[in-house]
Amino acid sequence: MIGLIVAAVTLGAGYVYTRRFVRERLRFVDAVRRPAAPLVAGAATALLAAPVVALLPLVGAGTALAAGIGVAAGVASGRRDHATK
Repeated sequence: MIGLIVAAVTLGAGYVYTRRFVRERLRFVDAVRRPAAPLVAGAATALLAAPVVALLPLVGAGTALAAGIGVAAGVASGRRDHATK
């Protein structure tokens, strides 16, 4: 149960912080507008988080996957918000 809560918080935090970062800092970067940008960011986050998460006792690989999904969704949402302005 604790692992599920940690995964949910990780997903939400990844989404919120990544969306804000893309909207504020990457608004002039053309690479973030490519269709593969959310997938690349999410996969990189999941791969980088997997070894760290494996060392923690209460969480598993699902937490790393949740972090990747949150970051990918944040990138997609952040660039879409900027494109509509």
